[in-house]
Amino acid sequence: MTYPQISQPLGHAPLSAFRTAARNGEFLVTAEVAPPKGTDPTHMVQMAQVLKGRVHAVNITDGSRAVMRMSSLVSAALLLQQGIEPVYQVACRDRNAIGLQADLLGAHALGIRNVLALTGDPLKAGDHPESKAVFELESVRLLQMISKLNGGSDWNDKELTDGETDLFVGAAVDPQCASWSGLQRRFERKIQAGAQFFQSQLITDFERLDKFMNEIAAGCNKPVLAGIFLLKSAKNARFINRAVPGVNIPDHIIDRLEKASDPLREGMVIAAEQVKLAKEVCQGVHMMAVKREDLIPEILDLAGIPAIAKQTELLSAVTLS
Repeated sequence: MTYPQISQPLGHAPLSAFRTAARNGEFLVTAEVAPPKGTDPTHMVQMAQVLKGRVHAVNITDGSRAVMRMSSLVSAALLLQQGIEPVYQVACRDRNAIGLQADLLGAHALGIRNVLALTGDPLKAGDHPESKAVFELESVRLLQMISKLNGGSDWNDKELTDGETDLFVGAAVDPQCASWSGLQRRFERKIQAGAQFFQSQLITDFERLDKFMNEIAAGCNKPVLAGIFLLKSAKNARFINRAVPGVNIPDHIIDRLEKASDPLREGMVIAAEQVKLAKEVCQGVHMMAVKREDLIPEILDLAGIPAIAKQTELLSAVTLS
C-alpha cells in the first residue's frame, strides 16, 4: 500500500477533533484498533478507514496483553497520514524514562496530540513471557512526565530547548475494581498528575459505573469513556473471562449468546444496549471489536449514535437555540 504525506505538515495545526469535542461536552466515541503482527499495516488502516466519521479518534494499542506488534507510535503516524485522528497508547512496560520521553517528543513532532498513558500488561500474559520488563515508571508517573513535557521540561526538570509538547493525555480507569477506596485514590492521583480524560476497562456492570460517576468522578470535569466490547459468541465471552484480568462477563449475557441463532448479531445488539446505558451516565464510549472493527458503525447505528458531523451539528443547534 502507498501512503500519502502526513496530512498536517510540521508547524501546522494537527487534527484535534477529539480534544475539541471533549472540551465542548460532546458525547465522545473512540474505537480500538490493534497494530499489525508484522510489517503490513493494510488491515489496520482499512479498519480505521471504516470508522471515519463515526468516531472522534482511533485508539492504537501498545503491546496489549503483552503481545508483540508493530510500534504504536508508528501505527498512529500511519493513521495520521490517512487523515485519521489517533489516540496513541503508551505503556511503561517496555521503555525506560529516556525511551518514553523520546517517543513522546517524536509523536508531537509527527502531529500526534492524543495520548493514553498506561502501565502495561504483565509479560506473563503475552507471547514473550521470558522477556525482561522495564516498568521504571507506571501510569501515574507517566502522566506526571507528560505534564512536565507539556510545561517545557524533561523528567529531570531540564529545559526542552527545542520546544515543549502539547499532548492531550488520558488514563485508564476500572469502575468495577473490587477496592472502592483504591479506585478513588488512584483516580484522584491521575487527575492530580494531569489526566484530561479517562477510558474505562470493559464494562458490564452499569450500576457500578453509575455509582463511580456519582461518587468518585462527579465534579472532576474530565470525560469518562465506558469500554464497550463486542462479544462474538458464548465461547468468546468465556475466553475473555479467563484471559483478561478483572473482567467478569455475567452469566445472563453468556446465556443470551449461547441461545442466539446468530451469536454475532446478538453480540452487536448487546453492545448497542450497553452504549445506550453508558450514554445515560458518562460522556462517551470506547468501542472494542477485535478483528471486527468494521461492525462498530452498525453497533452505533443500533444504539442511535449519529455520525460525528451530525453530532456537531446537533450540538451547535442546541447552543444557538
